[in-house]
Amino acid sequence: MTNAILAPARTYQVVTYGCQMNVHDSERISGLLEDAGYVRGDEGSEADLVVFNTCAVRENADNRLYGNLGHIASVKATRPGMQIAVGGCMAQKDRDTIVKKAPWVDVVFGTHNVGSLPVLLERARIEEASQVEIVEALQTFPSNLPTRRESAYAAWVSISVGCNNTCTFCIVPALRGKETDRRPGDILREIETLVSEGVQEITLLGQNVNSYGVEFGDRGAFAKLLRSCGEIEGLERVRFTSPHPAAFTDDVIEAMAETPNVMPQLHMPLQSGSDRVLKAMRRSYRSEKFLGILDRVRAAIPDAAISTDIIVGFPGETEQDFLETMRVVEASRFASAFTFQYSIRPGTPAATMDDQVPKAVVQERYDRLIELVNDISWQENKKLVGQQVEVMFATGEGRKDAETRRLSGRSRDNRLVHVAVVGDQIPRPGDIALVEVTHAAPHHLNADGGLLSLRRTRGGDAWQARHEAPPAAPGVSLGMPTRRA
Repeated sequence: MTNAILAPARTYQVVTYGCQMNVHDSERISGLLEDAGYVRGDEGSEADLVVFNTCAVRENADNRLYGNLGHIASVKATRPGMQIAVGGCMAQKDRDTIVKKAPWVDVVFGTHNVGSLPVLLERARIEEASQVEIVEALQTFPSNLPTRRESAYAAWVSISVGCNNTCTFCIVPALRGKETDRRPGDILREIETLVSEGVQEITLLGQNVNSYGVEFGDRGAFAKLLRSCGEIEGLERVRFTSPHPAAFTDDVIEAMAETPNVMPQLHMPLQSGSDRVLKAMRRSYRSEKFLGILDRVRAAIPDAAISTDIIVGFPGETEQDFLETMRVVEASRFASAFTFQYSIRPGTPAATMDDQVPKAVVQERYDRLIELVNDISWQENKKLVGQQVEVMFATGEGRKDAETRRLSGRSRDNRLVHVAVVGDQIPRPGDIALVEVTHAAPHHLNADGGLLSLRRTRGGDAWQARHEAPPAAPGVSLGMPTRRA
């Protein structure tokens, strides 16, 4: 009898652009591929399959995609059988354009049919022709597909897909469709399964999480979901992103304050502090309502860290409009802010608006905003010096410095903390320690006195079981994060 020689499994890599939704989708893409027999390629190696999970929201997204596709074309020319797939929002938007500009791409798939990827790859291989499949409606929630999670102790959980808002700067509703909500029982069962596997932190995902439940007629569903998460034994940290100020209600604030494992952290997108600009953006709230929400959150959760998104240079923005944004930022005392210079997104109403702001003006305003945001973040972080905070250590997060022996993680309010490791107790990703803050910078805290206490966790056990190795000393990689472009 002759022994059959098995061909080596095909390797893959996933390159992710954009938001948390795309990161979550990429974990599902990886899970689907491994379910189909592929294996994850080593970082830096030439894989048999490269999947680009694209974004249509970030600036120059198309230039980055086509630049990467042009670079990889020469690699593919020397590797018979290599395949390239493009999915995500850019694929949903550009459809056949991708194959026309990059005919060496084998598969183009959209935001609604991630689950079709393995079949499309096989069809492209058999027919030796590019396959383009874009569907207009969601086929299955991403969370119902196989997954290869990047973290053993933290996970994304999708509660809704799509968006019912019509913000003039955003193309997401056109690409991901109207909001579709999962039923609470499905979400909670997924979370319970994740916790049984060692996950101790989950982030609830939706384009507008606090409108969750409208589709099935329960406007209080999101607050109820947060409270239900509080009843899951072993679930230590619950976060969510992103809410919309127009739909943010007091029952959510109460649920956050009264549910111990819901973290004292809130990401509340402002976009602009000018009521005139907010109206032009079709953001159905005004600055005073926004500030009122923050006041009520802080009254109920005094230690809450609030972050935001801000766009500078929206069409028609005047100097006075910009000063209104600066006023609201000053009043809001954000712990951090994601700041963006407006740029035209084809297919959005704002792209054809009059009074596009000159680039030099946008840049000058952006620089002033960054200076203010960083100054406020630094002031807020300095208030924590001398206080004790609970840190969950993380993979791929911040510094792992052999010389200074630092490891990094996140506090309960999601601040990045660099912790000096003194002695032989090396925390694993997922382990939790109590530390004292000794230094503050605009974007991180330092705890140079080491660990006041260390709690080994099931999440740390899950990380160690996955890696089949003892925890690494500082300076050694603690895991491979999702590749981000």
